[in-house]
Amino acid sequence: MDLKQIEYFLRVAERRSFSRAAEMLDVAQPTLSRQVRLLEQELGQHLLYRNGRGVEPTEAGLRFVEHARALLALAERAREDLRSLRETPAGKVSVGLPPRIARVLTPPLVQAFRRGFPDASIAVAEGLSAQVREWLLAGRVDLALLYDPAPSPQLAYESLFREDLVLVAAAGRQPPLPPRVRVAELPRYPLVLPSLPNAIRTLVESSCRAQGLRLTVAAEVDAVQTIVELAAQGDAYAILPRSAVVGPAAEHTLSLCEIEAPRITNNLVLASARHRPATRLASATADLIRGLGLAALFAPPPAVNASAPAARRR
Repeated sequence: MDLKQIEYFLRVAERRSFSRAAEMLDVAQPTLSRQVRLLEQELGQHLLYRNGRGVEPTEAGLRFVEHARALLALAERAREDLRSLRETPAGKVSVGLPPRIARVLTPPLVQAFRRGFPDASIAVAEGLSAQVREWLLAGRVDLALLYDPAPSPQLAYESLFREDLVLVAAAGRQPPLPPRVRVAELPRYPLVLPSLPNAIRTLVESSCRAQGLRLTVAAEVDAVQTIVELAAQGDAYAILPRSAVVGPAAEHTLSLCEIEAPRITNNLVLASARHRPATRLASATADLIRGLGLAALFAPPPAVNASAPAARRR
C-alpha cells in the first residue's frame, strides 16, 4: 500500500473536496484523483463518492480514514526514530524516585545526564513507591525506581538492587541488640513501621504471616526519616533496609542486627510502562541508571551491631 496514496485519500476525505486537497498538497487535481482511484482499486472498495457540494467518504471510506491516520502516524514515528539515530537525543525525560533513593542517586544521575545529553533535560520527581507507580501508569513520569512493586501487566520491571532488612535500635540501648534475630523473635520488639501498603511493611508482614506470627506495632509512621528519628531517640525498634542505617545518607547513630530464618530482602526495580513506547532519550536514561552501580552507591559492607546513621523515607 502506497503511503502517498493513503495521504492523498485522507486529505480529500478531511476536506471533502479534491480541489481543496490538491491545493493543500500542491499537486495537480488529475494526479490526486488518479492516485485515489489506484488506492480504491487496490482495496477493492469505493472510498469516496461525489455529490453536489464536493465528495463524501463511503462507509468503507469512513472506516479506512482511521486506518489511514494510524498508518501515517506510524510512518512519521519511524522517520523520527531513524532521524534521531544521527543526532544526540533531545527533549525531556522524567524519572520518579523514592526520596531515600533520590537523595543519593540524583546528583550522579543528573551529572551523567548533562554530560551525555547536553541538548536534553531531566526532571526528577520524588514520592513514595506506591505514588511513583501511579505516576508511571498515568504517564507523568517516563521511568521509575520502585521498591517491591505489585505485579502489573501494564508495567515492565527490571531488578537493579537487592538488600536485606535489619532490626535497628538506638545506639547504647539496653539490653543491646543481639548479632542476629530470627523472624520468629520479631514480635518481642515494639516496632515503628510504615502503614500498609508500604513495601517494607508488606515484606515484614508476609514473612511473619507465613509463620503465624503477629507483630507488636507500637506506631505506624509512613516517613522512613521519621522512623529513624524515633528509633534513634530510643522510643521503639524499627525494621529498615541496611543502607538506611549505614548508607551514605546516614544521619543518626543506630545499632543493627541481622534478621534471619528467613532473611527479609527488598528489591529495587527499574520500571517502565509497556503501553507507551520508550523514547530514545528514555532508553538512554535507563542505561545511565543501570550504569551508575546502585549496589556500590547504597550497599555498605556487611556489619553487625554497626553504628551509623540512617536515612530518608522511601
